[in-house]
Amino acid sequence: MTPRHDALAELLLAIENAAAAAGRPRATRLLAVSKTRTPSEVAALADAGQVAFGENYVQEALPKIDALRGRGLEWHLIGHLQSNKAKDAALAFDWVQSVDRPRLVAALARHRPAEAPPLDVLIQVNIDDEASKHGCTPMDVDALADAVAAEPRLRLRGLMAIPAPHEDPARRRAAFRAMARLFADLQDRHPGIDTISMGMSEDFAEAIAEGATMVRIGSALFGPRPSKHEESTA
Repeated sequence: MTPRHDALAELLLAIENAAAAAGRPRATRLLAVSKTRTPSEVAALADAGQVAFGENYVQEALPKIDALRGRGLEWHLIGHLQSNKAKDAALAFDWVQSVDRPRLVAALARHRPAEAPPLDVLIQVNIDDEASKHGCTPMDVDALADAVAAEPRLRLRGLMAIPAPHEDPARRRAAFRAMARLFADLQDRHPGIDTISMGMSEDFAEAIAEGATMVRIGSALFGPRPSKHEESTA
């Protein structure tokens, strides 16, 4: 196998083992975080069997999506979405995981083409109440979820969070556990939801143990990101 095949196989096994150790019967999906990566790097991982890719910035993602069109890939926007980029996001992506305000719900619904499948949506929650992080408060989740569910061009799938990177595993687990409780409460209102996107390279096993159904991982698949100097001279 090529290095990318090896990395993907090892990570999928680690995810499977984490789910088994936690007694989680539901499979956990891997979202490959492809921000800063070139279309050829994404293509190499797609050749290894990866389908779902996550991007932080709409404008960075659009050329990759266009270059790899026709390969059956699934594109997720995981970064903060400005309202003036909602049209591009609604046209290009399959999922938007960072919906955190009513204005964005309306904009995505307005611009999602009628001939396209409904746009899959996750509500981003600022579970640690960090001033520097995007995401709605836990108290705002129900109203946002109801707004998404009321739009026929959108499909509510669940919740997403980026908890604070605490060194203490117990504090990380507490944030994931709070998200799991919030998700269970939301399921009572919207039984069709099925996704909690949380957990990254350093904490995905803990996130899975607390109920994550999707983890977002980049460097373990693609290798270290290019330095700022390399990016500026590329």
